[in-house]
Amino acid sequence: MKLEVVVVPVADVDRAKDFYTGLGWRLDADVSTGPDFRVVQVTPPGSPASVIFGTSVTSQAPGSAQGLHLIVDDIAAAYDELKRLGAAPSKVFHDAGGVFHHGGDDARIPGPAPERGSYGSFLSFSDPDGNGWVLQEVTTRLPGRLDPSATTFASTADLAAALRRAAAAHGEHEARIGAEDPDWPDWYADYLVREQAGTGLPS
Repeated sequence: MKLEVVVVPVADVDRAKDFYTGLGWRLDADVSTGPDFRVVQVTPPGSPASVIFGTSVTSQAPGSAQGLHLIVDDIAAAYDELKRLGAAPSKVFHDAGGVFHHGGDDARIPGPAPERGSYGSFLSFSDPDGNGWVLQEVTTRLPGRLDPSATTFASTADLAAALRRAAAAHGEHEARIGAEDPDWPDWYADYLVREQAGTGLPS
């Protein structure tokens, strides 16, 4: 079961559409069957899941969606980008408890997590209706966190970086075996899948 869509309740569909597309989110659809039913779908860059809002698509009160998470690999760069685009993000913070974060503004400590630990640094922003988003910095996935049968890359840059890491590791592998490895495509593929799944890397 793959999470495909999150519904966000808004009061002004065009205002929400302008806000989210202004952040660089891809506009997938804007469909109306009349004045009382409209569906707009947008997708954050690199996300496999999309966001839907519109007219008569949810009974939730506008602004009631809170704690929606977006994952980034550089929280400082994400802050700069959101600020440049006018999203008015909070300052980067980490939680006093050191695990995830409390609801609302409770237990926020200014600055990224100590030693910039993966999963520990956050920032928040809201859309014009008050729906609340949280960005979380993840640089290294916990073992077993990803399905090894579903290896994906959010961008060509991510794939290229993974291939460079595989190439460096494969060079060490060939040095260990003292010969050229004719099955290097299989080795690369195994490395990419294992690295993303957080399991032991090939030797």
